[in-house]
Amino acid sequence: MTAQQTGAPGIPPEVAAEIELEQAHVDRVYSELRKAGDRVSLVEAEGLARGRTDRTGVARDEEITGLFERDALMFSAGKRRASLEQQYEGLVFGRLDLEHQDGRELRYIGRIGVRDDDYEPLVIDWRAPAASAFYRATPVEPMDVLRRRVLRCRDAVVIGVEDDLMVAEAPDDLVIVGDGALMAALIRTRGAQMRDIVATIQRHQDEAIRASARGITEITGGPGTGKTVVALHRAAYLLYSDRRRYESGGILVVGPSSAYTAYIERVLPSLGEDTVTLRSLGDVVDGTTAARLDEPEAARVKGSLTIRQVLSRAARDLPPEAPDQLRTMVAGQPVRLDRQQLQQIRRRVLRNHQHNLAHDAVVEALGDAAWLQVRPHVASLEKAEFIDRFEDHLEVEAFVREWWRPIDPREVLLWLADDRRIARYTQGILSEADARVLRQSMVEALESSTWSVADAALIDDVSLRLGIVQERPREEAGFYQIEEMGNLSEYGVTEVEVAGSRAQTADVTFERNPTDARERLLAGRIAKSEDYAHVLVDEAQDLSPMQWRMVGRRGRYASWTVVGDAAQSSWPDEAESTAAREDAFGTKPRQRFQMTTNYRNAREIFDYAAEVIRREVPGADIPDAVRETGVDPVVTRVAGSAVADAALDATKLLLDEVEGAIAVIAPARWRPHLQHVADLAPERAMLIDPMSTKGLEYDATVVVDPPEITRESPGGIRVLYVALTRAAHRMTVLEVQP
Repeated sequence: MTAQQTGAPGIPPEVAAEIELEQAHVDRVYSELRKAGDRVSLVEAEGLARGRTDRTGVARDEEITGLFERDALMFSAGKRRASLEQQYEGLVFGRLDLEHQDGRELRYIGRIGVRDDDYEPLVIDWRAPAASAFYRATPVEPMDVLRRRVLRCRDAVVIGVEDDLMVAEAPDDLVIVGDGALMAALIRTRGAQMRDIVATIQRHQDEAIRASARGITEITGGPGTGKTVVALHRAAYLLYSDRRRYESGGILVVGPSSAYTAYIERVLPSLGEDTVTLRSLGDVVDGTTAARLDEPEAARVKGSLTIRQVLSRAARDLPPEAPDQLRTMVAGQPVRLDRQQLQQIRRRVLRNHQHNLAHDAVVEALGDAAWLQVRPHVASLEKAEFIDRFEDHLEVEAFVREWWRPIDPREVLLWLADDRRIARYTQGILSEADARVLRQSMVEALESSTWSVADAALIDDVSLRLGIVQERPREEAGFYQIEEMGNLSEYGVTEVEVAGSRAQTADVTFERNPTDARERLLAGRIAKSEDYAHVLVDEAQDLSPMQWRMVGRRGRYASWTVVGDAAQSSWPDEAESTAAREDAFGTKPRQRFQMTTNYRNAREIFDYAAEVIRREVPGADIPDAVRETGVDPVVTRVAGSAVADAALDATKLLLDEVEGAIAVIAPARWRPHLQHVADLAPERAMLIDPMSTKGLEYDATVVVDPPEITRESPGGIRVLYVALTRAAHRMTVLEVQP
């Protein structure tokens, strides 16, 4: 499509003229982008030339320098090319008409900055100070702005414009088009991924985005107030304003679910940023992926800080197959260390060392204990010589590998599925009922071969106690060591890796003789947690105390952006969660921004949801919905036997009424009966559980059996409130008769 083709039947001539005018500028911008792309190609060619190693007469130092310069040039060119290619819904999205004392000024606002050959700006990056008036100007405080225009583009083609007038009366030469950019954006359909709001950021949102990076920035507000997308734009702004700090130190974005991360993953790249680490709560620990949700009681037990005492006992315990005595001959003398002596050594070592980092300390402690036994019988032998022989003894090496082998923190959690072990670990800490719930949750992990989201924080806690499993280099056994391997049958050894991480045996540990379930649960390797320069937590009201500790370890030296709404919380003990949250934040300074306008829900939908939450949470933060459709939610009572058909009929009707995504939100009781709903329109209709809708939005929803959603959810009616505030335009509620 060309600029001349943008005018279409039904578009007033004055609007078509404005679109054509804007298209001319956009064409010029893309022409400069093509030139910039050509310059990038020249840099790439130069980089390849610098890295040539077949030139004659080139010294080795010069060759290394050339390779370094090649890599630097290619890296820089690659980043610039990626930046130029990130057009998404349109590179240029805004224009400011300003009136200064010196005359009229035009500023075009876009996703990246673009200049012409004379270095004059054609587009200003939306994060630059010169672009701030695009978001902060209001009729009360216009900041010299006469008109703010939003350009709607499809790739490089302008398809529409919307204007906001900032003065009481427009100059004669200023054409004002449309009813306002914000309302135009609000009525657009929802898709499978969140859109950025870079073209329609409001003043109060911009204040939060550009706030000081120091300390803790809290963004609060009820459903639909744009908290999430404001926080993501803030991450992009921080990278722009202090790239060295935040790109090198890293920004971690933590969301409630994998559905949420899939939904928002496009926002930051569309703003020109692709260096942010995006994780769901079940994926925060490197090496572990979890999406399954526990039953409310299990989630409560695992999320409370009380579980740390249970994990402490478990992490200090021996593996199930560990030998309970050491019997060998060293320097012609028998060495016998029984269970009690070994337990004393174990306790002493663990007072000062993490298990997986204590190999040398263990060998030293065993050697000291063995020396005390044999010293009265070897007057001619020095301790140092005995210790050397002890530490080099193959039977001792084999014993240590079994008795003090590296332990994966996930393995410790699986020990909780054993009746006898969990009884020891929970005695005097958990009630018998809670202990049963905890054990059953681990049995479920084994049966399903999946970790739950709550398990990730437990794995992280045990990992901190045990230390990271060290990777030791493998070495081949020498001739005499191979010959002596036949003497190790007492310990079940069939292969020895000298200085390796373990001895392989026929009958022990989850790694050595795993079931398929255990193999999947222990796949991969738990890595050391990273420290980030900035941590962004969305749906923060849902984090359990244990999850706050997990995220807090990654933000000990970071600034934070924290997004949430207490009325949507799914964690039952607010006081314990708040204490853990404050512990994660430390003494960092705080600033808070409250979002008070609901941009998502039609007023008819939000009024219904607000009435529900006010019954049990009178102090809920209730924002003002700014848009009306004239269509009330449809509330239908159905028999249990008719739920599937009713949900199918409601979805069919909504598919005709809206153009975008439709979600059938159902509790676990009904989801097996509703699987066929998504078949109606696989790209638009979906079946989802209430907890997984956190942070998501749809054009329309079908909410099934609200009382059952309340009953099965850890947050009760607060989770129902979430489900009732996901729809932008239409909502159907199916009430199931007893």
